Amino acid sequence: MNIPAANSEYLGSVELRIPSKPEWVAVARLTVAAIANRLPFSVEEIEDLKLAIAEACTNCIHHAVGGETIDLTFEADSSFLRIRVRDHGFGSRAEFGGAPKPRAVPPAEGLGIFLIQALMDHVEYNVDAQSGTELVMTKRVGS
Repeated sequence: MNIPAANSEYLGSVELRIPSKPEWVAVARLTVAAIANRLPFSVEEIEDLKLAIAEACTNCIHHAVGGETIDLTFEADSSFLRIRVRDHGFGSRAEFGGAPKPRAVPPAEGLGIFLIQALMDHVEYNVDAQSGTELVMTKRVGS
C-alpha cells in the first residue's frame, strides 16, 4: 500500500454512489476529473484517471451480477489520489448464460484491467464472494 510522504497533507474524501448502469459512468468520470483538478495533476494525468475510473465502473457493470449500485470513494492527499470502486454483485454469469457463480478472483483478462494497471501507480483487489469486489487504485501526483 502507498504510504504518504512525511510532508503530504490529507485533503479529504468524497463518496459517490451511482446506479450500476452504463449511462451513469460519465458521472464517475466527471467526479474524478473535478477532484483531480484540485491537485497538481497534469491534463494528461487527469485524462488517465478518467479512463481508469470508466474502465473500473464498466467492469462492475459487466461482471457483478445482482449489483444495483457502484460505490466510489475518492481520497485526496497532497501527494496522491486513491480511488475505491466497490460493486455489490456476487459474481459473473456462466459463459453460456447459466446461473451466477461466485468470483474467486477478479477477471484478469480483458483490456480494461490492463489499462487500469497501466494508468495507475498501484492497483489492488479485495474480493468477497458474498459482498462484492473492491478495486483500489492509487495515482501519485507527478508520477
